[in-house]
Amino acid sequence: MTPLTISGTDLKVDDVVAVAHGRSAQLDPTALPKIERARAAVDKFVAEGRVVYGITTGFGRFKDKIISPDEVKQLQVNLVRSHAVGVGPDLPASVVRAMLLVRANTLALGHSGVRPVVIHLLLDMLNAGVHPRIPAQGSLGASGDLAPLAHLALVLIGEGEAMYQGEWLDGRTALTRAGLQPLELQAKEGLALLNGTTFMVGMGALQVRRAINLALTADTAAALSLEALHGTDRAFDPRVHAIRPHPRQIDCAAYLRKNLHGSHFLRGADSLNVQDPYTLRCVPQVHGAVRDAIAYAKWVMDIELNSVNDNPIIFVDEATGAADVISAGNFHGEPVAIAADYMALALTELGNMSERRCARLVDADSNGNVLPMFLTRHGGLESGFMMAQYTAAALASENKVLAHPASADSIPSSANVEDHVSMGATAVRQAAQILDHVETIVAIELLLAAQGIDLRRQEMGDGVSLGMGTAVAYDLIRQQVPFLQQDAPLAPLIEQVRQLVAGGIIKEAVEQCLDDSSGG
Repeated sequence: MTPLTISGTDLKVDDVVAVAHGRSAQLDPTALPKIERARAAVDKFVAEGRVVYGITTGFGRFKDKIISPDEVKQLQVNLVRSHAVGVGPDLPASVVRAMLLVRANTLALGHSGVRPVVIHLLLDMLNAGVHPRIPAQGSLGASGDLAPLAHLALVLIGEGEAMYQGEWLDGRTALTRAGLQPLELQAKEGLALLNGTTFMVGMGALQVRRAINLALTADTAAALSLEALHGTDRAFDPRVHAIRPHPRQIDCAAYLRKNLHGSHFLRGADSLNVQDPYTLRCVPQVHGAVRDAIAYAKWVMDIELNSVNDNPIIFVDEATGAADVISAGNFHGEPVAIAADYMALALTELGNMSERRCARLVDADSNGNVLPMFLTRHGGLESGFMMAQYTAAALASENKVLAHPASADSIPSSANVEDHVSMGATAVRQAAQILDHVETIVAIELLLAAQGIDLRRQEMGDGVSLGMGTAVAYDLIRQQVPFLQQDAPLAPLIEQVRQLVAGGIIKEAVEQCLDDSSGG
């Protein structure tokens, strides 16, 4: 792929995803004049001895401590070193790459006062594959993601640790082997690197794409379960959803209808069985609401990706060159925190729906004996898929704990100067765990539904077809996992289907089929 060109103004969620998974990036030269004007303003503030937070003063509670001109460089180095307090597991390379890109894009807006060389080094590290070691825990989400970004910034000055070509190295060695030189930080640059929502929005952007893929895959899983359970698609009639016009409920119902088009496995009009259980009948209402939450999170992330979110902020009048500097609060992660919590709650519900369909697939008493107990013809001697639903239930229940909104919490820091924090980093980390769990739950549902389809096909005979989209999903599953004739360890089978879900493989194949059938 050609390099992604960034200017601070038009970065999107899927751009972050592409770079996180290997695409390179470069700075748009048109961004340079604004960057350089803001940098000149910083130099002027220092030369004039102007009192500016974080440039000629200390940080946080030390905001009233004046720093002499000959100490402003050391101030920035001290900031980076003292704030590198992260703990816990290392962030994966994809998240680190997202952070490098997002921080460069924020600085490219030209309100942070850094030299262009700072942005270029961030992008050079990204393109060379120099990935700083960044512990996952330690951010309060205001004043931004200080601890994670400090670990990132350490490598820029030749300290800390980084992964390069499969080996952990000290920061200076990693840069040297990549043909790069560490920075000597100037006034404001350490603060500009540390102060912002980079971790939460970088990781959040990756999660939004996963969530979009997952929601559409869950729709297909629900449709395949409906076929396995001899359900009816009557509840997806467009007239029903037109009179409750939530847009994404309407979209979900339409997607289900496309998935099921041409299916022989559905139930026709039946005066003795006129409606299905809620987790089948109400998929558009529930999954549609989940889509709403994901769309809101994407909206927030797209805005935040192109926002100035450090402090203080520098404004330079292009016509006169007059500069102003304002200490404000754009580093506060509340918009991202609430969006991540909202998405996490919605994904928890997606998992709850899927787990209940799993339970119905394995329970002959609740599915009206459409399918045998635990999806085996030899119940008693064999347990079939009994335990797969246990795993789905365990993950769904754990999600209910993780769905507690991190943004509802706050704890004061910096001697009560920073007296309200967003906990946005915690919110995105919890959302990531929930995503992992729901991808697995949906994978279990797909595994069970495919087994159910084969059991029904044995009774229905040859010549019966699945729906247009569900047939694609079924075929992908069967390429990885065979029909289970007898008991076998299910964990590796669940993992194989989970990879189809998490990789967006089922979603993309089904979408392609449905798009082709409608002429694109």
